Amino acid sequence: MANVSVYNMEGSEVSKMDLNDKVFAVNVNEHLIHMAVTLQLANKRQGTQKAKTRSEVRGGGKKPWKQKGTGHARQGSIRAPQWKGGGVVFAPVPRDYSFKMNKKEKANAMKSALTSRVNEEKFLVMESLKFDEIKTKKMVSVLDALKVKKALVILDGEDNANVALSARNIEGVKAITTNTINVYDILKYETVIITKSAVSKIEEVYA
Repeated sequence: MANVSVYNMEGSEVSKMDLNDKVFAVNVNEHLIHMAVTLQLANKRQGTQKAKTRSEVRGGGKKPWKQKGTGHARQGSIRAPQWKGGGVVFAPVPRDYSFKMNKKEKANAMKSALTSRVNEEKFLVMESLKFDEIKTKKMVSVLDALKVKKALVILDGEDNANVALSARNIEGVKAITTNTINVYDILKYETVIITKSAVSKIEEVYA
């Protein structure tokens, strides 16, 4: 069973915590992690690129010259692809880049990403993380105490609005709740900082 240290907001170790092996000590499946990241990035794509084909370009209704007797190659329209201002051959059209993964694949990708962070010792558990007011300096002091610069802060979603807002203006730091965690963010940031209550919620969902 994976065992990690639990820290307070001053950066001191206060206890140890056992993590559920079904979530934080699985065999890391790099293929599923890659699929999950690709899915998230693909689903963000707007797919709005568009170019006109010869049937969509304005003009070109009249044959530029007669078929025979001019010495020119035969042409049917000045909007054919070989003409300047003509249409594009196989022009790109708006499309949907998104694809799907089944529930088991998504869950295994998430568990693999969390396990990789635990294995790399980049998974810091906080006893609690709550602020009485919105104060960026407080969040900076917590990060300094933990000796972390770039981090994904995972909260349990209860009474943590001040923490999320305090972290909002810090470059390289992102605060999310357990119901919005994703593989891409877990891998993007150098360190995962998570509260004990958030760990329990994740274990309830994925164990």
